[in-house]
Amino acid sequence: MDKYRVTLDAEERATLERLVNVGKGAARRLIHARVLLLADTSEGQQRPDRDIVHSLGISLRTVERVRQRLVTEGLPAALDHRPQPARPGKVKIKGDVEQKLIQLACSDPPQGRCHWTLQLLVDELVVLGLVETISVETVRQALKKTTSSRGSWRRGACRRTPMPATSSAWRT
Repeated sequence: MDKYRVTLDAEERATLERLVNVGKGAARRLIHARVLLLADTSEGQQRPDRDIVHSLGISLRTVERVRQRLVTEGLPAALDHRPQPARPGKVKIKGDVEQKLIQLACSDPPQGRCHWTLQLLVDELVVLGLVETISVETVRQALKKTTSSRGSWRRGACRRTPMPATSSAWRT
């Protein structure tokens, strides 16, 4: 016994048959229409989901999902795909926070450290109150973004200045 039973009225069935017979439209929409026509129990004929899967070449989960969306959300929702949720912005560190991060990365490291690690930079940004939370990966990407200097062969947010030679005898 199916949890979601598809029962189409005459108007819905005619709409779906017209959609399938014309054959123009999104492939997903046409497949969903065929699923609903084959799963319809209003004419007394009940097909198991496995038969629908084999006749249309789709997964069992797709048949179940289309049935569920028809019963819970209606015919338009069952035919069309659900829109994807909005993706968060790619750049998480902008403007003043980015400037402060680069300034930190180029400054002297904290006492007892020889250089800044990504985790130290993350902790310092939180301590300074510039961000509430931030991941190490976000800081890494922000610093990597500044590495594409077109004017120098050296890369990185802060360029090292060459150390003066202590002995001129070793120069080649």
